[in-house]
Parts: sequence; structure tokens; C-alpha cells
Amino acid sequence: MLSLIAASAFFLLIHFGVSGTRLRDRVVTLMREGPYRIAFALASLVGLVWMSRAYARAPAIELWAPLPGIHSLTRMLVFIAFLFAVIGLATASPTRVGMESTLAKGTELARGMVRITRHPFLWGVALWAFAHLLANGDLASMIFFGSLLVLALGGTASIDAKRRRSFGDAWHRFAGATSNLPFAAIASGRNRLEPALREIGLLRPAIAIAAYTALLVLHGRLFDAALV
Repeated sequence: MLSLIAASAFFLLIHFGVSGTRLRDRVVTLMREGPYRIAFALASLVGLVWMSRAYARAPAIELWAPLPGIHSLTRMLVFIAFLFAVIGLATASPTRVGMESTLAKGTELARGMVRITRHPFLWGVALWAFAHLLANGDLASMIFFGSLLVLALGGTASIDAKRRRSFGDAWHRFAGATSNLPFAAIASGRNRLEPALREIGLLRPAIAIAAYTALLVLHGRLFDAALV
């Protein structure tokens, strides 16, 4: 369990202590953007592999028993998570790594899934992690999935802060047409759902559904457990 705690702390520290902070800006000034991104990606991969291996080996310490019928809810949440994550990855957005410079296009970038939230992939990860917290009432799962949930939700704010510092007015114009919280911009009248659904189309959701179906079939073989 100590290894899982240490791995989770390391993974959170490199993201909240470096990425999205002014320390990141100073490091990038010293080593340039490209080398920094490579180093950070490697550190993140090491942290994620460490977390996963430590979680697999952690002792089973039950904190609560899952509620009856919870698996139907968690499977629905994972399905929604796949929609957000897969469609988000297939949608251009200046919140994604390497696409920051597209902010010069202004509100024209607020299309498709980005009309719903400017951080669809991270909200997908957050929903996935939350579903696993509901379905697994043990200490190791609380540490592992709780860390990923905190990272995903905190990451949305961290990315916003980084883009705001770097792009100023261009960021504010884009952010004014979008929202971090899913559907908030639509609910407030700053954007509309109908063009979002039209721009998303059918192919992206079909890929998400196919990926979710594959997970249903293979989850037990890959992770030695049924899908939550």
C-alpha cells in the first residue's frame, strides 16, 4: 500500500507541482518546449505504470460494500465517459497539447464536443474514475481512482490557468464561448446544443461505442475482473 501511496503522490506532484504552474514556465524557458514535453511525458508514463503495478499488488482492505444494483449505474457512467473521451480526442481544441496556437482562430474553435465542454477527454477520465470509486469499496481503489479523479478535475483548471497566462485575450474570447463544466455554456446561452450534435456527427460516437463494446468483451481477460 505504501508503494501505491508514493506512486500516486508522485503522479499528482508532477502534474500539480509542475504542469500548469509558473514553475513550468521557468523550466520551459530553460530547456525549451519540446524537450520539456518529452521529459514530462516520460515522467507521467513512469508514474502511471508505477501506480498501476502498485495497485495490482495492493492488499484488499474493504472500506464499504458496493450498493445493490450499483453496477448498472457505473456501466452507464463508463459509457458516457467513453463518449466524452473518444469524441474529445477526435475534436480539435486549444486545450489539447500542441494545439495552443490555434487560439488565434478565436471562437471558431468552439465546435462539436468543445461546445459542451472545452475539456471533454479529462471529463471522460473523471467520470471513468468516479464510476470505479462507486463500484470498488476498498482502500487501494480509493487511492488509485481517487488520484485519477483529482488529477482529471484539477487538470481542467490547471490547463485553463496555463492558457490564460500564455494567451490572454485570445484565451478569454475562446473561454467565453465554452465552459469547463459540461453543458454550462449551453445552459447559460453562450453556446447551443443543436450545432454541437450536428458537428459531432455519427462517426465519432460510433467509434466510442465500438471501443466501449470491446472493453465489455475484453475487460475480464485484461484486468481479471468484470467491467464495473
